[in-house]
Amino acid sequence: MKKHGILNGPLSGALATLGHGDLVVVADCGLPLPLNGPVVDLAVVPGVPTFTAVLDALLDELVLESALAADECRGGPVERWIRDRLPEADYIPHEQLKGLATVAKVLVRTGEATPYANIVLRSGVPF
Repeated sequence: MKKHGILNGPLSGALATLGHGDLVVVADCGLPLPLNGPVVDLAVVPGVPTFTAVLDALLDELVLESALAADECRGGPVERWIRDRLPEADYIPHEQLKGLATVAKVLVRTGEATPYANIVLRSGVPF
């Protein structure tokens, strides 16, 4: 058994395949899922696991180059959650963010039921 870090096998394995510039989407339970893309579905019931719990676990393991969230989350709790963790995040229209979800290397579905609780993380390199 792993001593620390992400214990979910499919998620841990998917993260291990990331290279520079690959996209990871952390999605609420309402974001349309891609038909052919890899999805790690962590949703159990509405609210479990939370967007912030999953995002925090990913941030502990990943080297990031950038992050994108939906313009529509501005002024609400999701923007505060993101700003607390990723103050350098940029914002794009939600429709554009949904388009990026279709080309992401990994999409992680949470149980979050707060509107626009989605973020696109671009993998960086540690050197």
